[in-house]
Amino acid sequence: MNPTDASLPLRQSIDPSRQGFVHSVESGGTVDGPGIRFVLFLNGCPLRCQYCHNPDTWRLRDGKLREAEELLEELAGYASFLKRAKGGVTISGGEPLMQPEFCETLFRGAKEMGLHTVLDSSGHLHERAPDSLFEVVDLVLLDVKSGTDEQYRKVTAKPLQPTLDFAARMERLRVPMWARFVLVPGLTDDPENVRQVAKHIAAMKTVERVEILPFHQMASYKYEELKLDYPLKDTEAASAHDVVMAWSIFSEEGVFGLQKPSG
Repeated sequence: MNPTDASLPLRQSIDPSRQGFVHSVESGGTVDGPGIRFVLFLNGCPLRCQYCHNPDTWRLRDGKLREAEELLEELAGYASFLKRAKGGVTISGGEPLMQPEFCETLFRGAKEMGLHTVLDSSGHLHERAPDSLFEVVDLVLLDVKSGTDEQYRKVTAKPLQPTLDFAARMERLRVPMWARFVLVPGLTDDPENVRQVAKHIAAMKTVERVEILPFHQMASYKYEELKLDYPLKDTEAASAHDVVMAWSIFSEEGVFGLQKPSG
């Protein structure tokens, strides 16, 4: 059994709606949704993405057990500024849906402050989350990690279908999404894989924005510190040309006009 499986009993009794395992908090995030954001990085993730930038969030209980009330009090101190900055609160990870009750409590508290809420997720564990969670989510950042099941399993060690099912669920619940795809030379950049990702995104009716994110080596030091093997340690960063070529394929599949090529 996978030791990171969210179904495993915790070694200590906690109330999952009031307490959760938190890796870190960033009070001035600018890449996790619109405006300037208060970002909570939660621990726990069922995926093992080869390009993961946060391997220190994989294990649920490696995080610090924190009270939702305490975090909401901290958030309240930034609320006025976040509103002026057209931002809000983002819950990321790891995979936030490892702790859906905790996410819902935090988002409900944020909405009471009048803040915009964002969930950053692969969607892999969405079946464990009730619809009531998504009632207090204004935007989902959806990571589409590859376009075919075979390639998705190569990248993450998990199947693709839960991500597609999650996107369909967000369409049913009318939750807006920003779709993200990480372009990794030699791993996700095969033109056919890129094309399949684009086709999936083109079919997602509530996608408002698309981001192609170029792979970089900024997280390699974490693997060294954690004494983990980093399968992409010799992989070159994706170039601006690589990103433009990927955008050309996206455009051919009808994914255009949502964001200009970057990188």
